[in-house]
Amino acid sequence: MKTILSACLSATAALAVLSLPVAAAAQSRSTAAVIEDFQPSSLNQPGQDYPQVNSQGYVRFRVHAPGAEQVRATLGLGGEGGTQLHKVGDGYWEGTSSGPLDEGFHYYHLDIDGAVFNDPGTLNFYGSTRWESGIEVPAHDADFYAVKDVPHGQVRQVLFPSPSTDQHRRAFVYTPPGYDRDPTARYPVLYLQHGWGEDETAWSVQGHANLIMDNLIAEGDALPFIIVMTYGMTNVVRPGAPGGLSSFDIAPFETVLTRELIPYIDSHFRTLPDADHRAMAGLSMGGFETKLITTRNPDLFNYIGLLSGGTFSPDDIAATPQFRDKVKLFFVSYGSRELERRNTAPPGMAAFDPVGNAEGLTAMGVNNVFYVSPDTAHEFLSWRRSLREMAPLLFRD
Repeated sequence: MKTILSACLSATAALAVLSLPVAAAAQSRSTAAVIEDFQPSSLNQPGQDYPQVNSQGYVRFRVHAPGAEQVRATLGLGGEGGTQLHKVGDGYWEGTSSGPLDEGFHYYHLDIDGAVFNDPGTLNFYGSTRWESGIEVPAHDADFYAVKDVPHGQVRQVLFPSPSTDQHRRAFVYTPPGYDRDPTARYPVLYLQHGWGEDETAWSVQGHANLIMDNLIAEGDALPFIIVMTYGMTNVVRPGAPGGLSSFDIAPFETVLTRELIPYIDSHFRTLPDADHRAMAGLSMGGFETKLITTRNPDLFNYIGLLSGGTFSPDDIAATPQFRDKVKLFFVSYGSRELERRNTAPPGMAAFDPVGNAEGLTAMGVNNVFYVSPDTAHEFLSWRRSLREMAPLLFRD
């Protein structure tokens, strides 16, 4: 086992992690006075000054709502219900989070007199089963997903036929730099799944998967490969409705992925169409899907990644004998704050032991890597870092 400091959460436990407030630990980390060096967020709409972020990670909101009686931004310390805004004149409301947020990307929206609105100052991102506002707290290690002067791949939208759902479905496909230059070159493929409440745009927009790969390939740290991203909640018409998760059935998405999408990708892109050159990974709910599908289809994927979405235990390997002989890598990751919360987590989560499982796999002679993202929770910086750590390990004997 390579320990960079990787779990079987049930779907319920995975969502329990997702619902924990990302800033809950931040308050205890900083009691210093707020530094007045706020700058517009990098995700603001063109020409918009708010929201703003300072060097400590505090966020300041400013919204024009002249007829409102109460305004709140859901982003902030969760125990306080987010950040309350206060009237500052001329119909504007302003407020600063009571503590710093974790570095990286965060979803939020505005609550104005009980109605939900997106912040007109920021760009929108699909998460929480709706288009949400987004903000980026600059990370000290953001260089690995920065736009650099290196060769860039392309993210292409494709529509593939899905007879099982009686429609054409959408996928986004990352092709690495140089894909169009050499018509004879063929590539491995990673099928990369989003989390609950997100869609197929998440990994290339919020996750910067294409930029992470461009930089890794340019540095010679990862082999060039294709990434395919599609919507995974196939049978849930309204995933945000009460009981939506409990009604989720992996079988419809398994059919879409294994019998429709993979054949389409292999016939429309220059792939290496075998298990040795095919991987599946996902974040949160996407990791749960990954585990279900790979265990049910052990001949399809020889590289597997669960990012804040479960673990593989020795019992899992024993229950699927083909894994021991065929799978070349099990990669599991979590944010450090996810693991810190085990003892106070809802029933069903506190009992899982990802470290023990990783050690158990190593004792069995199973190649596995367990990565912990420092100082992050169930959030995109954890998963950006996880992709950075996982990608160099894929498709190497």
